Amino acid sequence: MLEKVKLALRISTNAYDSELNDLIEAAKLDLGVAGVVVPQTIDALVSKAIITYCKMSFGLPEDYDRLKRSYDEQKAQLSNATGYTDWEVSE
Repeated sequence: MLEKVKLALRISTNAYDSELNDLIEAAKLDLGVAGVVVPQTIDALVSKAIITYCKMSFGLPEDYDRLKRSYDEQKAQLSNATGYTDWEVSE
């Protein structure tokens, strides 16, 4: 996941690896708070949400508000999608 985030952020150095790994873990935890179960093998939808979170949180992005809205929408969609939560359906 780190390499995907670095590519998305256009980072080619290892100088920020620790910070980026922390952001990746924070994104996973934030998705978990919303009820999203992050699979061991991260699929494209979860990957995109994590990347968006990292873009939003790394440095001081000029488009923070747009990235925040995008991440919140992705998180909401995942938390309401079948197969991304462990919430039991009551009958």
